[in-house]
Amino acid sequence: MKVALVQLASPPDETAADRRVRAGRLMESARGAELVVLPELWAAGYFSFDAYPDEAESLDGPTVAAGREWARSLGAYVHLGSLVEKDAAGRLFNTAVLLAPDGTIAHTYRKVHVFGYASREAELLTPGETLSVAETGLGPIGATTCYDLRFPELWRGLVDRGAKTVVVPAAWPAARRAHWRMFTSCRAVEEQVLVIAVNAAGTQHGGVELAGTSRIVDPWGTVLAEAGTGEEVLRCEIDQSIVDTVRAEFPVLADRRWPVSTADFTGAGV
Repeated sequence: MKVALVQLASPPDETAADRRVRAGRLMESARGAELVVLPELWAAGYFSFDAYPDEAESLDGPTVAAGREWARSLGAYVHLGSLVEKDAAGRLFNTAVLLAPDGTIAHTYRKVHVFGYASREAELLTPGETLSVAETGLGPIGATTCYDLRFPELWRGLVDRGAKTVVVPAAWPAARRAHWRMFTSCRAVEEQVLVIAVNAAGTQHGGVELAGTSRIVDPWGTVLAEAGTGEEVLRCEIDQSIVDTVRAEFPVLADRRWPVSTADFTGAGV
């Protein structure tokens, strides 16, 4: 699978409309990839919390419309990262969108774990409540978003639903770059999946510096590719058979004993 990670910056003095145009130019550097992935809330800018209500859009809005054109032009799956979605009831969500090469929506995921630490995301956005895996021409693909990296039970839910690749758009700050690297590697090894993690770059509203370092990690924990800290398009070719190989050779998932009947775990502990 040929993958391109678009590590995009969202400077506060740039409008969302202008950013979509600039993102489109960067997408040209991804031509030839089968899967192209962008970061979390890149159009609005993750840390531009006051702009969320005005930048919120439906899944027929300008960001998805632009993504449809990119997917058709590139002939590739385009994971749009995420956008501020507004539903019919007026609720706002952090919603990831995967588009098929014909521009149709192949999968959506509303971020389950909205972030509250030094962030207003939890105040402004509604948590998602569902988990699913997209069956695509590139195999079964799951999605989580940024903070979800810290919740392994969600990842195990994706594996139980058949995921072999998990895409992770993020707006992870530079102050916790070590955690970003640790969790992306840990989830890949723990869940025996390919992790395709695309972070934002640059400095956003409030002077928050983003970590960049988008990366692809295989189930052995091998980092197949890692970006620098600035805006760039990182390309990598992945042998997807590595997932089945690792799971067969080191069958940790098959060795699980939980959840099982709680009767098996009663009695005194040591």
